[in-house]
Parts: sequence; structure tokens; C-alpha cells
Amino acid sequence: MRDAMSKLGSDPNKINPLVPVDLVVDHSVQVDVARSENAVQANMELEFSRNKERFGFLKWGSTAFNNMLVVPPGSGIVHQVNLEYLARVVFNNGGILYPDSVVGTDSHTTMIDGLGVAGWGVGGIEAEATMLGQPMSMVLPAVVGFKLSGKLRNGVTATDLVLTVTQMLRKHGVVGKFVEFYGGGMGELSLADRATIANMAPEYGATMGFFPVDAKTLDYLKLTGRSDETVAMIETYLRANNMFVDYKQVQAERVYSSYLELDLDEVEPCLSGPKRPHDRVTLKNMQSDWLSCLDNKVGFKGFAVPKESQAKVAEFSFRGTPAKIKHGDVVIAAITSCTNTSNPNVMLGAALVAKKACDLGLE
Repeated sequence: MRDAMSKLGSDPNKINPLVPVDLVVDHSVQVDVARSENAVQANMELEFSRNKERFGFLKWGSTAFNNMLVVPPGSGIVHQVNLEYLARVVFNNGGILYPDSVVGTDSHTTMIDGLGVAGWGVGGIEAEATMLGQPMSMVLPAVVGFKLSGKLRNGVTATDLVLTVTQMLRKHGVVGKFVEFYGGGMGELSLADRATIANMAPEYGATMGFFPVDAKTLDYLKLTGRSDETVAMIETYLRANNMFVDYKQVQAERVYSSYLELDLDEVEPCLSGPKRPHDRVTLKNMQSDWLSCLDNKVGFKGFAVPKESQAKVAEFSFRGTPAKIKHGDVVIAAITSCTNTSNPNVMLGAALVAKKACDLGLE
């Protein structure tokens, strides 16, 4: 477009994004080096050497265009960068205030809904059109009200909660709909827990799973370095426009297209699978469910492994040591999903499990 402007005899520098654009280089760094204290640095150096030309081009773009920010590789997962650094919650454009919103080219852009910012994933062409100032049109969606009450029990994680929520919403049917969470249980969920639930909107099928701004949101903004003046502006604006939720006050009855309700006390430790995130299995039933999956016909919950083959053991050599493997053995364990890697409690839990495994002899 700048070349075309130049050929027409006009100023090519007039071609710029008409809305703020944040380009986060994510899903880029490969894991070539592992099980080493300098693994992160070594992988970063390899990444920059492999993609020097590409990163040079992005560096040029960050200085050549107005209204554009490039976040370099190694800064973190895009959704977490958005939560901690990029999201405004309320825009202040020359003294004109309005609610923040975002469209992103990743389906899990919805994670930002946990911060009270309306956002979801779109295709590349839609994103480009938005950058050039074109409006996004959509049919006014139905809104499902999801009421939360109670409190998660000790040992129950945000992952257990989001798998339970996903199963409920898939059963309810929320494709093309908005989901808004509300109720007394909201005050018991950290911002990271809310973001975990919002992140999995693509898995439960909704356009977004929205958490309105409340005191927990403001605390998170302060925790992540937003200034006191900015946080005060956000709170004042949202309160003035009846968009701030204060759970210490009596809540008016809400009107939604349909309703769901979950008591957080009833959420159990669980997993999902073996193939789909909404096929939730409680931890206590994991063994029996796995054995039934071996028997079931091939499908989302079956592998059709003949009875006579289910107990087979394969023998091999691992680093010169004889080893055995059978159906159900854990071959690889990794925390890679942005749903989990952006939740500090879940990551700490994973680290403790990894430490325990190493203590027991894992190499």
C-alpha cells in the first residue's frame, strides 16, 4: 500500500494502522535444549540466529509505522503479555474514554475476557480489515448467564474448574453466543483463574466467556504495574457507566438469554480425554475410564484394542538400560497449553510434581 501511495505521488508515510496494533512474536522459540539451567538462553540464541532476517523486518516495522508495537520473542505467551502489559481495560484517547476491546489472530485471544476486556479470535483478513479502520459486523448474540457460588476446595485447581465449566457449556450449547459469569463465587476466583476459564472459550464453543471488572480486576492491574492514576481512571469511568461490579453490594437480578449455575464446592479433581477437552473424567474414575477406552470401538472415547493385546509389554533399551512400556504408561509429560502455562498456581503444582518425579528417579 505504501508503494501504491508513492506511485500516486502521495506520502507513503500516511499508510498506518488506524487502530492500535500489538504484534507479539509467540509460538516461535523451539525447544532444542532442555534439562539445563541455561536452556532458555540457549534456545533464544538459536531462535535469533535462525530467524535473523524475519526479526530484522519486524524491527523495521516497529519503527516505520505509527500505532504499532512489536513485542519480541521470549517475552511470554501472547495472551499473558496482553493480560499483564498490553490491555488498557479503558482507553483514554485524548481525553475521550471508552471500553477496551480486542480482536486477535489466535483463537485463545478470549483469555483477555478474564480481565473485563471484550475480545475474541478472528481470521487474518478480518484482522487486517480492522487495522485499516473497517468495522466488524456481527449478529447480536444470545448471552448465557453462568452463576458461580461457593468456593473451590483445597487441592482443586483452576484446570479442574475449567474442565467442569467446559463440559457444562458444551452440553448447554453456546456456539455463537456470549457467556457472562456472575454470582457470589466470583469473589473467590483470582484473576488468573478467571483468565483460565476465559481462555478455553474455543473449547466450550462460545465467542467469549466474559468476567466483568470488579475489585479483583483492579488489584490485578495494580499488581502488574499499571499506575494508580490509570487504575483510578478505569474504576471511575466504569462505575459512572454502571459497568463495574461491586460484589459487596446487593446485586440486581440479571436477565440473560439462558442460565447455568455451578457451586464451586462441588468441583472435583479431574482430567479430560483421551481425545477431547470436554470429555471430563474425575480423577477417582481415571483408571476405570482408561480401561473402558481400551475396549470401546474406535472413536473419541475408544481405541478398540483387542483383549489379548491390552496386556502386551514392549521391551527396548533406553540409554543403554533395559526398559518396558505398555498401554497406559506415561511417555511424555509437558505443560504446553496456554490455558495452563498462564496460571501461576497450576505451574507451581506442575513444578512440584516434576520435582517429585525427579526425586523418584526420573531422568
